[in-house]
Amino acid sequence: MRSTSFIKRGGILNDIRHLIFPQKCLSCEGELTRAENSICSICTMNFTETNFHLSDEPTSMDKIFWGRISLEKTFALFFFEKAKTTQKVLFQLKYKNNPAVGHYFGREIAKRIKMNSSFDDVDVFIPVPLHPKKEFTRGYNQSEALALGITQELGALIDTRSVKRVQHGVSQTKKSKFDRWASIQSTFKINESIKKYKHIVLVDDVITTGSTIEVIASAILEKHPSARISVVTLAIT
Repeated sequence: MRSTSFIKRGGILNDIRHLIFPQKCLSCEGELTRAENSICSICTMNFTETNFHLSDEPTSMDKIFWGRISLEKTFALFFFEKAKTTQKVLFQLKYKNNPAVGHYFGREIAKRIKMNSSFDDVDVFIPVPLHPKKEFTRGYNQSEALALGITQELGALIDTRSVKRVQHGVSQTKKSKFDRWASIQSTFKINESIKKYKHIVLVDDVITTGSTIEVIASAILEKHPSARISVVTLAIT
């Protein structure tokens, strides 16, 4: 009886807490039910997962980098769909100062990639860095928020020091593929500490042309030729 009463009191307290401090969906910001966690059921149904972690064949993300840079494994959680839930989530992550979005989806990424043996021997997860000025303005690095969620779920290592952004560039979103490449050639600095890792996973929010990942991976391999590099992102366009 004592145990049952305690459980009942706990349930009542949770109900009261939910009424006073209702949890909101990280995507649409609508109120969650008690049965929902972080993302509401409607938004969850509107995501189109890639399921790249279940594929033994080259994926569309792998093919982005063919002939450009040798990568061990690539993974994206969702396909980007304009004016749909994925775009709303990315907007929340990048521009709404909401690192909880990154932490949640980082954990979801981790749950998928630990089902694929290609990620079994990963030494470190490295988020694609922002320039300090942009990170200060935004309040945080969205890729780091994803990486934190991933490493918390996996009990893995995160490194935010070995790859630094040293050039503060303008937005890349409206540039051509060639112009993006040219503008980020000297953007990143790789520190000697990178050499202690064998298998490195770069973490980014979205893959478009892949230019940023290509430049960082190339710079890492120039410093540490024997490194194996994988990539995980929230979305792929």
